Amino acid sequence: MNPKKQRIVVGLSGGVDSAVSAWLLKQAGHEVVGIFMKNWEDDDDSEYCSSNIDFVDAAAVADVIGIEIEHVNFAAEYKDRVFAEFLREYQAGRTPNPDVLCNAEIKFKAFLDHAMRLGAEKIATGHYARVREQDGQVQLLKGLDPLKDQSYFLHRLNQAQLRKTMFPVGELPKTEVRRLAEEIGLPNAKKKDSTGICFIGERPFREFLNRYLSHKPGPIKDDRGRKLGEHVGLSFYTLGQRQGLGIGGVKEKGAPRGGGEHAPWFVARKDLDTNTLVVVQGHDHPLLQSRGLVAQDLSWTGQAPAFGGFGAKTRYRQADAPCALTPGEGSIRLDFPQAQWAVTPGQSAVLYDGDVCLGGGVIAEAIA
Repeated sequence: MNPKKQRIVVGLSGGVDSAVSAWLLKQAGHEVVGIFMKNWEDDDDSEYCSSNIDFVDAAAVADVIGIEIEHVNFAAEYKDRVFAEFLREYQAGRTPNPDVLCNAEIKFKAFLDHAMRLGAEKIATGHYARVREQDGQVQLLKGLDPLKDQSYFLHRLNQAQLRKTMFPVGELPKTEVRRLAEEIGLPNAKKKDSTGICFIGERPFREFLNRYLSHKPGPIKDDRGRKLGEHVGLSFYTLGQRQGLGIGGVKEKGAPRGGGEHAPWFVARKDLDTNTLVVVQGHDHPLLQSRGLVAQDLSWTGQAPAFGGFGAKTRYRQADAPCALTPGEGSIRLDFPQAQWAVTPGQSAVLYDGDVCLGGGVIAEAIA
């Protein structure tokens, strides 16, 4: 913690991580101001929209800690910078990660700018990640709790953003954060962690997308071209998806009972040209395995890494997979000694050197 007293603006979400972050900074003697960001307002009156409840929780936390809180509406920026891109990607048959985009465009851009206008020297959030300065560069590090590390979602932050950011709970395990919250008497100490996408909250995802994406039903086929059913529109499926396909098993003629025909089905490909969803049976089917990928729309936390061996995550909550990096013109290629499961265009491929998050890019294609 910086011994110098600073004016720090904390993003208070109503959750326990940001609440404890604010408390830790106040304990360290900083001047702390809370900001609640409202990023979505299209259906505020719906049963799923928790932003009003979250604001009440955030305000109660600010009250207990003894800091001011301001309610700021970033819904217009969100719609322009995050949601429009999110829909574009879905319409193109890819599966975007809006949390990555939200961090880059809203939390560490619109919110950071707002905080600077309030005279802040730094901003802080409740993410499980760390920053450290080394040789004049600020590095983004994994959070110390391996089960909670969120550096994957923060990989698009640049030097200027990292220099202005603090992650107070990044040094702590989640269990300790919960324990502190109870000890301080925070009203949200037992509040469930939010799941789901940063703006959609807990509402049913397909039902939500339904309102914004076109539905063009088409065939569901297996890897041999046999038709198994109908899909409701390619945008509504993601590679590796197992639930909600609405197809039963297909039995081989004369196949023995109890054979592999009851193995679960997984989405393996989306063929936009023919509007066909290709599914395969069994988690380890070859069509679900990739030995490499190409990523574009690159963003590095510091210097762009050169040729060499690194660790990579192709999805959140995945152990770093060893890979070889080959830089290209505006793209990178990653080759994996061990095949990776359900590498999904639109998701982020994020590179690591040990605990240091180097940045990454958006997966453009998986290489079989």
